[in-house]
Amino acid sequence: MSENIKMRVKENGSIRVTGTVDFVDADGNVLETKTDFSLCRCGASKEKPFCDGSHKAANFIAD
Repeated sequence: MSENIKMRVKENGSIRVTGTVDFVDADGNVLETKTDFSLCRCGASKEKPFCDGSHKAANFIAD
């Protein structure tokens, strides 16, 4: 049975993902498996698609 993955959109910040996620390429190959991480929403992260906290310095405000 699969684990329930949760994604929480943080106000003016990242998307927090809790649980274990497989990152899969177009051919179905698992490239990486990550647990409990944040995804960038502001576009300023140097670690895209992952958040590195750049939204703070960029004064990111969600619409």
